[in-house]
Parts: sequence; C-alpha cells; structure tokens
Amino acid sequence: MRILGLDYGDKTIGVAVSDPLGWTAQGVEIIRRDNPGEYKKSLKRLSELAEEYQPEVIVMGYPKNLDNSEGERCIKTKAFAERIERRFPNIELVLWDERFSTIAAERALREAALSHEKRKSVIDKMAAVHILQGYLDSRNRG
Repeated sequence: MRILGLDYGDKTIGVAVSDPLGWTAQGVEIIRRDNPGEYKKSLKRLSELAEEYQPEVIVMGYPKNLDNSEGERCIKTKAFAERIERRFPNIELVLWDERFSTIAAERALREAALSHEKRKSVIDKMAAVHILQGYLDSRNRG
C-alpha cells in the first residue's frame, strides 16, 4: 500500500511517496505554481501521480502554529484539502501536524553541506518526506 505525502505552500507542493510496505518515505518532486490561486495544473499533476502510485492515503501537512492554534496557513491548506477530497473521493485524506517539518528538512540539508540555492530548490520535497515519514512512523509504532 502506497501513501502520498504533500507539503502544500502558496507557490509549491512538495510530494513524497512511501515504499509499498509503508515503512519509508522518499521525495518525488516539487509541483510549482505561478499563482497561489491556480489549482488546475497542480491537481492534474497530482492525478498523474495518483495514477502512477495508486495511493490509498494522502497525508497533507497541516501547518498549525507553535501554540497549537490554527492560522491563515491552515485555512489555505484546508481549502486545498477540500479540492483534493473532491478530486480523489476514494482516497483517504489525512491532515498531519507539520510543525517543525520544514525546520527538520532544512537542518538535514544543511548537515548534508548543500548550498543555500540547492537547499532552496529541494526544501519542499524534503518537508513532504518529513511529513510522510512522521505519519508512517506513528502508524508503524502501533
């Protein structure tokens, strides 16, 4: 069973996928948008990825504030999540607390001694990996 992980942002969506056994997350790509309100191309690409990987679950990072409150980013994320649910009614959608996922991804990339430009080009994909891996780890503990 495959699971897709998404790190949704205004200009990009980082995408990760689990291995078939649901143990590890690997980065797939970054879907880029010219306009934060443009969803058609993003949803089309997600449809292609869903066709390729046949996920049973999509885990989408949910950017709560550090105090556990929900801000503007949560509202935007929920709006996109609703579009995903309409587009993929047979795939379960999980909103996953993504606090610290971008920080963890940035730290890992810095430790790998990647330049600032290279980190910037892959950070969203790595954040999707951290989101998905956190979800996988929580499932595999139980």
